Amino acid sequence: MSVADHDDIPAIAHRWHEAGQGAALATVVETWGSAPRPVGSQLAISGTGEIAGSVSGGCVEGAVVVEAMEAVEEGGSRMLEFGVSDDEAFAVGLACGGRIRVLVEPVREDDMPPSLLADLVAARTARRQIAYEVDVGTWSRSLVDPPAHAERFRADRSGFEEGTERFVAIHNPPLRMAVVGGVHIAQPLMQMARLSGFDAVLVDPRESFASVARFPGETLLHDWPDEALDAFGLDPRTAIVTLTHDPKLDDPAIEAALRSEAFYLGCLGSTRTHAKRVARLEAAGFGADAIARIHAPVGLDIRARSPSEIAIAIMAEIVATLRNG
Repeated sequence: MSVADHDDIPAIAHRWHEAGQGAALATVVETWGSAPRPVGSQLAISGTGEIAGSVSGGCVEGAVVVEAMEAVEEGGSRMLEFGVSDDEAFAVGLACGGRIRVLVEPVREDDMPPSLLADLVAARTARRQIAYEVDVGTWSRSLVDPPAHAERFRADRSGFEEGTERFVAIHNPPLRMAVVGGVHIAQPLMQMARLSGFDAVLVDPRESFASVARFPGETLLHDWPDEALDAFGLDPRTAIVTLTHDPKLDDPAIEAALRSEAFYLGCLGSTRTHAKRVARLEAAGFGADAIARIHAPVGLDIRARSPSEIAIAIMAEIVATLRNG
């Protein structure tokens, strides 16, 4: 058996099917109590017993694999329900047990159609937001684009539509962050971004600032900020933070961000610095609504002083904006 990153689960299941191994997808669709994995978590199972991902942290995986391999062989989607005991929950780091429901769907024409799975994988590869809907009463399935399920997309929340048997699995592209300016604050911020699940890049044409020695292991872009952000690509799952204090570097990044669908733009600087920034943006043709998207001074007001504390304030504001809209 092999275990892979759960974010690649649909693609892995599709590859197994294409290779002739057979495949099934198991998805957590409901939880009660202290469930090991959240709703929407997935496990892929091949017809030869390989697995990738997780639906329980290990405590019910064996039973799911058995059901999934049977479904691959015989067909038929099925709903499974498991109770997780307190002892099992403690083994995977939870304080107490709970219950989970797991939907198992073999990749077959009469169950999860291979063409539909291929379209889902293609949307994820293209960083398109996509929702997979399945009615567990009729077993009808479809893929749905935004603006449908806008609140679910914003909150990354899969689940049953209230009062129905229609389960909606939200597939958002990975979160990303572009930090402009290789200053001291950027050092802890890049680390916190990665720990928070963001694919982060540091943008600074000044190679002495954005150096491997100062940012070991980070992705460094040395192009001019607007060019770097254009190549990076800004979408509704992207946050931008400018930290240089230099309008020659910050302003091109800010203007690129304001023309994009990025969900967050934060700019370092005092209230007076921001007032000057606003004047420059107005002169460049940006209206009040666009300028109001800027979080400045950047970060939640937690009286932060050190670079690490400021990074915490920035990261907290980014997450709050993502989750609260």
